[in-house]
Amino acid sequence: MPQTVPRFDRLTVEADKLGGQVCIRGYRFTVEHLLELLADGWDLERIQLDFPFIEHEDVRQTLGYAAALAHRELYVPLQEPA
Repeated sequence: MPQTVPRFDRLTVEADKLGGQVCIRGYRFTVEHLLELLADGWDLERIQLDFPFIEHEDVRQTLGYAAALAHRELYVPLQEPA
């Protein structure tokens, strides 16, 4: 069962999926991957050609999460919820 990242309800973490990396809405698509595409100059239209499940709000929350990390407000899940 995925956990959502506090303040970012579209970003999820599952200990057994992709090594516990933060993903987009439970997909096997990491926040890191989306950030790399954006950093390489891809816009939402181009991203959606290859990854049609990515939505504008996913991009917005990914950028917000990256900004939070830059402020050292790091979310690290310590354990699976009971």
